Order: sequence, then C-alpha cells, then structure tokens
Amino acid sequence: MLRRQFLSLVLAAGRQERPNIVFILVDDLRFDELGCTGHPFAQTPNADRLAREGALFTNTFAATPLCSPSRASFLTGQYPHRHGIIDNTDRSPQSHALVTWPRVLHDNGYETAFLGKWHMGVDDSARPGFDHWVSFPGQGESFDPPLNVNGKPVRATGYITDILTDHAVSFVEQKRDKPFCLYLAHKAIHPNIAQGPDGRISRAGEADDFKVAARHRQLYDGLTPPRRGNYKAQPAGKPALQQNIPGLPPLSGNTATDDATILNRMRMMKAVDEGLGCVIETLERAALLDKTVIIFTSDHGYFYGEHCLNQERRLAYEETIRIPLLIRYPPAYRSRTRITAMTMATDLYAMCLRWGGVSVPAPPKRDAVLIECFSDTVFPRIRKMGYQAVRTRRWKYIHYQELEGADELYDLRDDPFELHNRIADPRVPKQRLETLLRQLRAN
Repeated sequence: MLRRQFLSLVLAAGRQERPNIVFILVDDLRFDELGCTGHPFAQTPNADRLAREGALFTNTFAATPLCSPSRASFLTGQYPHRHGIIDNTDRSPQSHALVTWPRVLHDNGYETAFLGKWHMGVDDSARPGFDHWVSFPGQGESFDPPLNVNGKPVRATGYITDILTDHAVSFVEQKRDKPFCLYLAHKAIHPNIAQGPDGRISRAGEADDFKVAARHRQLYDGLTPPRRGNYKAQPAGKPALQQNIPGLPPLSGNTATDDATILNRMRMMKAVDEGLGCVIETLERAALLDKTVIIFTSDHGYFYGEHCLNQERRLAYEETIRIPLLIRYPPAYRSRTRITAMTMATDLYAMCLRWGGVSVPAPPKRDAVLIECFSDTVFPRIRKMGYQAVRTRRWKYIHYQELEGADELYDLRDDPFELHNRIADPRVPKQRLETLLRQLRAN
C-alpha cells in the first residue's frame, strides 16, 4: 500500500466514532520472531491473526535499541535527544513530566489504563494521564511479583505475563460510556534481572534468566532456532566491536547466544501471544473488536549471535533496530494489508491521537530513519559507544560520537547482514548520508 493511501485511511478512521485503543508492547521481541513475520515454527496464532485480519508493517524501526528511551519515544513521538530519557538509569522525575499520547487522550475524554513495565525511571508510582495503574518497580519479577495497583502495594501470585493479561481483560470488561485506551507493556520477553538506580544489572546464567511459565517448559523441545547469515560472523572492519575490553573475551562463536536462551525466549513469547488471544476474545464477546484499534509491537530487538553478539542490544544493526508492528482496525486496514513504507516507533504517537480525534500532524513520509543511542556503563563491551545512525532503504551509516575512526557504512542491498564496512570506499554516498543524518538529528 502506498503511503498516501495509508494516511488517507488514517484520516478516514478519524471521521468514524472514536475507537478504543489497545496498545501491546513486548520487551526485546525481534522483527523476525513471529509466524507472520517469517519464523518457521514460532507458535504465535494470535499475533498472526492480527496480521491476517489487519496490517503488517514490514519496515518498522525503534528510535533507539534500548528499553527506557524506546518506550518514551513510543509514548511521546519524540527521539531520546528530545524527550530526555536517554538510558535505563533512574529518570523518574523526567518520566512523570512526559506528555504521552494516552495522557492527551485522557484529557480528550478517554478512560485510560497502564499495565506493566513503565521503566522510564525505576519507581512504580502512577504517571499522569492514567485512570487505572498497575505497574512494578524497575524491571519487575517473573513470578509472584510485587505490584502497585492504583497506589496500593499488592503481592500478586503467579506468572507476570498471565497476571498482566488478567488485569487487561478485567479493564476491557468494565462497563463504560466513553472510549478506552489500554496500554499494556509486558515484562516478557526480557530476562528476570535485578537493576539498581544506576542501571547496573545482576543476573544468573543467560538461558536461566528467561523465566518460563510451567505449561511451556517443554514447548519447542528438540527444535533448532533459525540463524541469520551473520550468525557467529567474526567482526571484521568494525573497530567498535574489535576493541580489547579488559575482563571480557574477544567476540567469537563462544560469545554468541545459545539455542537454549532463544528457545526460552520463544516460550516466554508463547504466554504473551496467549494473553493477546484473551484480550481479542474479550473484545469479541463485548462486540467491541471491530471498534477497537489493536496495536502489537516491541521496544527493540535482540542479538542471536549475529556478529558474535549476545545481549549488547544497544547497537545499530538490523537485528536490534527493526521491530514487528501489527495493527488490526477494519475501518483503516483491510485484511492482509502489507505496508512496506519505512515507519518509526515515533509515528504511533500521531496515529493514535488522530484515531482518538485529536488534531495533530500526520506521520511524515519517510525515505530514511534516524537511530540513536547514548553511552552508558551497563555493558562493558559497549561503553563510550554512543552513536547516531541513518538508515535508508539501501544504505546505513553509523557515526560513533566517542570513538575515533570507528564509523561504519553498509550497502544493505548487496550486504543485508552488514558484514562489509565500506566507510573508506570512495564509491559510497558517505557525504550525502552525513548530510541526511544532520538533517534528521535537527528534527
């Protein structure tokens, strides 16, 4: 579908009765981990249903491949350099001040709820603009989590994904005389880790960090996850990845993500998909399904051994910056719609507000996207590796702001797995990409 057709549908939807909006955000879900996005054996029938009955966006990008700033970008429509949530450290006061699209909808007559992982600041107190609030401190816990339910501390019993699903179903089932907005931000498929105010984390073994519901512990047993063409590819021509980091081994096949970790993440995703099915069924029973915009996406991706990387997901490679985006809303998208236009996480701000009847400019037509990430101290391998990157349909240019001589440039048409850095090749359009990067950064 052409971009102008897409925008005309959004405008048409805005003239309908204002829809309910259900926004479901998964943590760390890659663009290629759903059945509808090409995974050979992932059991995600409910996400696949959204793609079958609505729109699958095939070129969607996170503003930054890091939890807190990405979440703030979804909610505000701004890049991290604008909204100020630039890392995973405790930025609680800033996050209370954010002007989010659910907050704007609330001020325009919507009943609103936030459920799950806020993580823009580590406190669990309610943020402005939500009538109903269920959250937890920091990263949360996978089993029997402490919750803040409308200002009251509650020790829940069970698996966090199922608990959040129950809260979502309960909210949808309530009788009301106004449209509602439900923002459900899952902990899954993030590992179960402890995080301090400075962003530092502590963890067990990689696979054991990913906590699975008992009913899914044998799911996918005996299966081997698919791998991309850059799996266990020793970094070459990538000075940033080839640094000698005291206390860490060089990147190699030994540092790549193992199969057990990937399968546990997929098992966690199964619970998310089941929860999505519960929400869809609840909307159907209430005769609200076709009157509701359902958005399903992720804050960023994850490395499965590409370039021998594992958990350092802050980098600007395809595996972490590309995200799934599914939207079901019949007044806007016919079944099996495929949108190939470049789309940013920041675009959801305007889309949701326009569906909610709030007059804001439409998302821009994009020929390129900006990806940015700021330095922090959580992962030693990527300290002092803040960057800005521009990605067009063919080219990607990564400018490291603190590392001299480390820039990278890839021809994604001929080198989709980003194996050959062509920054020194006089035939590539480096100057044009540098100019484009400056232009995007100025917005």
